[in-house]
Amino acid sequence: MKFEMKNKKDLRNKILELTKEYFDNHHSVSEFKPGEDYIPYAGRVYDFNEGKNLVDSALEFWLTTGRYAKEFELKFAKLLGVRSSMLTNSGSSANLLAMSSLTSDKLGEKQVKRGDEVIAVAAGFPTTVNPIYQNNLVPVYCDIDLKTHNICIDELEKAKSKKTKAIFLAHTLGNPFDLDSIMEFAEQNDLWVIEDNCDALGSTWNGKLTGTFGHLSTQSFYPPHHLTMGEGGVVSTSKPKLKKIVESFRDWGRDCWCESGQDNSCGKRFDWNLGNLPHGYDHKYMYSHIGYNLKATDMQAAVGLAQLDKLSRFIDQRRKNHQKYYDAFKMFEDFFFLPEKNPKAKPSWFGFIITLRENTPFSRNSLVRYLENKKIATRMLFGGNLTYQPAYKNLNHRVVSKLENTNYVMNNSFWIGVYPGITSQMQDYTLEIFEKFIKKYK
Repeated sequence: MKFEMKNKKDLRNKILELTKEYFDNHHSVSEFKPGEDYIPYAGRVYDFNEGKNLVDSALEFWLTTGRYAKEFELKFAKLLGVRSSMLTNSGSSANLLAMSSLTSDKLGEKQVKRGDEVIAVAAGFPTTVNPIYQNNLVPVYCDIDLKTHNICIDELEKAKSKKTKAIFLAHTLGNPFDLDSIMEFAEQNDLWVIEDNCDALGSTWNGKLTGTFGHLSTQSFYPPHHLTMGEGGVVSTSKPKLKKIVESFRDWGRDCWCESGQDNSCGKRFDWNLGNLPHGYDHKYMYSHIGYNLKATDMQAAVGLAQLDKLSRFIDQRRKNHQKYYDAFKMFEDFFFLPEKNPKAKPSWFGFIITLRENTPFSRNSLVRYLENKKIATRMLFGGNLTYQPAYKNLNHRVVSKLENTNYVMNNSFWIGVYPGITSQMQDYTLEIFEKFIKKYK
């Protein structure tokens, strides 16, 4: 097919018109067929706007971080209400960068050093804990509360030692942990706080967004999360020194802060004295940290920008879907603990967690298998008890208690999806299947 175009702009517009036609024809959502169509626990929700941005970025062929990435960082920081947000290639990388930044010698007496301890929970996703090990630090595992599935606050004092330097916690399935208690404890003991906000974008505590309380916070934009870039993540902070350190670790450990494709932002590129390098050595090739290359691409950021416009709607739908399940599951309360939140918390839910009560006449596994056979996706509470995972069996850690609740959740809890792509029809079918299963035991 040949197009007669006057200039590059006309051709670009024609490509974007055809992109819309393609999306309208091949990315439309089909009607849900109960029992035939799989109900995922999470997934992408998008339209032509994401496709348009993606194609527009591809046509520019600026394959690394560029104008879309810069715009996303500025808009996301403004949305969150923090000073800076630094885009990276995944939420896992965001957690690695956040933890690594605290090991910088630029922090002086506040530097976290090899062998220091970081307070965490064993019931969670590995990438909240992995950066602790990857930086040669020691996780100190606390138990969780069975109602909120967040850290047991009364174990904080037991977890503290002379080596404790930081707290690294996630808001479980979007349900905020007790930020008042955590931040007060951290201030009293001069500890860093990293908020893993990857499952909680849009959640609030006492009216303030989560991801704004800690010294650093992280986001994930993997497809199941509140907004997606396919892959992608963010580290946010309101502390300029931490911003520069995070960017250094993200960008090979370099000392230079020039944007990609730019030179001499500082105005003295050949006038620096660092380390034992000769005076005037090119600042673009001076390194102050043992860093990584964890940048995102501009194409990812282009998709993320279109998603940001939908975020408020996504959050509202997650809350509505969660509330519908909560109201309906009250009829099953003889069998299940339902999720609870702190009165100060307004979660932007990632999933609806269900925990079997003691002496329930069926097992978690039998229910999960039944649901999966009926094409309803389920997930465990991530890694269960991480100390039981083979990856961690020979690694140094400290445990505060017997982790009884963690173990109970590992054996008796699972969750189902509430993401914006879950329709009312899907929820009605899911509830129908639960009711059929439980009828056998009444």
